[in-house]
Amino acid sequence: MKIKTKIRIGLLFLLAIIITLASTGSIYINRLADISSAISKDNYESIEYTKNMIQALDESDDAIWVKKFEQNLQAQEHNITEVGEKDATQETREVFELYKAGQRDNKTEALLRTKILNVQDLNTQAIFRKNRAATLTAKRVFTYITLLGTLCFLLSFTFVVNFPGMIANPITELTAGIKEIANRNYSSRLHFEANDEFGELAAAFNEMARRLDQYQNSNLNQLMFEKKRIETIINNMKDAIIGFDENNKVLFANSVAIQLLGISENDLLGKYAPDVALRNDLLRNLLVKEENEKLLKIYADNKESYFTKESLEIFNGEQKIGEVTVLRNITKFQELDVAKTNFIATISHELKTPISSIKMSLKLLEDSRIGPLNIEQKKLLTDIKGDSQRLLKITTELLDMTQVETGNIQFNIQQVAPEQIVEQALSAVHSIAEEKKIIIEKKIPATLPGIRADADRTAWVLLNFLTNAIRYSSEGAKVIVSIEPRESSLVFSVQDFGRGIEQKYQARVFEKFFQIPGSIPGGSGIGLTISKEIIEKQGGKVAMESEFGKGSKFSFELSL
Repeated sequence: MKIKTKIRIGLLFLLAIIITLASTGSIYINRLADISSAISKDNYESIEYTKNMIQALDESDDAIWVKKFEQNLQAQEHNITEVGEKDATQETREVFELYKAGQRDNKTEALLRTKILNVQDLNTQAIFRKNRAATLTAKRVFTYITLLGTLCFLLSFTFVVNFPGMIANPITELTAGIKEIANRNYSSRLHFEANDEFGELAAAFNEMARRLDQYQNSNLNQLMFEKKRIETIINNMKDAIIGFDENNKVLFANSVAIQLLGISENDLLGKYAPDVALRNDLLRNLLVKEENEKLLKIYADNKESYFTKESLEIFNGEQKIGEVTVLRNITKFQELDVAKTNFIATISHELKTPISSIKMSLKLLEDSRIGPLNIEQKKLLTDIKGDSQRLLKITTELLDMTQVETGNIQFNIQQVAPEQIVEQALSAVHSIAEEKKIIIEKKIPATLPGIRADADRTAWVLLNFLTNAIRYSSEGAKVIVSIEPRESSLVFSVQDFGRGIEQKYQARVFEKFFQIPGSIPGGSGIGLTISKEIIEKQGGKVAMESEFGKGSKFSFELSL
């Protein structure tokens, strides 16, 4: 039976009780009304007629009393309802006829009164009898209605108590089951049996819980397997890996990380990382957030080892749920890089001597005292001179780079006038700017504070920026050199309006040996790298802005 049908039957049941009470009360009330009406019509009217007849006898006028007596007697003759009332009324008629005919002695009058009273007594007794019957009927009706009302009340009360439970109890049990499912208790089931919507809902709920339980168990086994596999992979990695949750508690750390930290697993896992970092210098350094991650030197494998730190924040949607820090061992690469640097430094140093000899020989060949040269020889001599000049420039840059990387480069930091740095760089590019008819525009404020810097090396950086700007500018173009004062620093910049740099190459322009595809040949690809290192060694920073097809702007900032 459907729930809608149950509710409809329940309402019909209450309606039936109301109709039963109303109809029963109406029937018995009508019966009492009929009895009362009968008493009023049949008996009280007869008594009234007899009273009127007795009053008529007391009238002195014969015509009036006879007429009045006759009217009431006729009315009585038409209102005979009781047993014996007809005979008593007939006897009254007979005596009345005698009395009216002239037999008016006291005996006849007394007999007439007696007959009238007999009729009156019959109706009076009938009234008492019917009143008793009405009283008994009223008591019986009250008893019946009381019993029926009590029965209806008990049925209604039972219905009111039990019927809501038929609707609410399955809902309550369903709510409890849903809460169990919400708490991941997928073994929860609904056990009420019904052939209605609740039964269908219970069956669907139990099927859902069964599938969730099956899904959880299958997923749990799979997740445990995957978790074990990931833990095995992490523990067998040569890089140190440490995981933190959103509250900065240590979730996991592989064996390499525990070995580097020099702390037991029990003292690390599940602990608040900043608390552990109070007594562990390496972990304290790992927790420091830096824009540019520095190379970490850690004693490991019985030697000084080099590591790079990589931090990866883990998000679930927009909510951060943790962070993973990886210490990558780059000791071998660092050793190779040092060997490479030493090799380049050695080669660069060794090459400078023969290159200088070649330049000296070229200079002697150009001297007319050695002997005249024909046109082809002079052209070859010019080419050799240019190539040797470029080779000397490359070896010088390589040597400078190795000095920067090894820290052997020496800086002469002192108070320097910014204008001096600009003029020194401009004088070096004066000739090549004139060759291409490049207009160099200066935007330098009239008064500038001095800066603490190495004048020669800073001028070399500005010279490198200017050389590149002139190289990539078309003939007759303009290059702007400017100095912009900041709150506690000065920004030197060189802006050209040449071809510019494509967006995809802009992040790599300061990398060693990187050259933009299609760029003008002749550079080594390390000039910008050396420039960056020189400025950063002095506590400054370099920057670059470029828009392809509209030019580039290179700048560096140094503190006052």
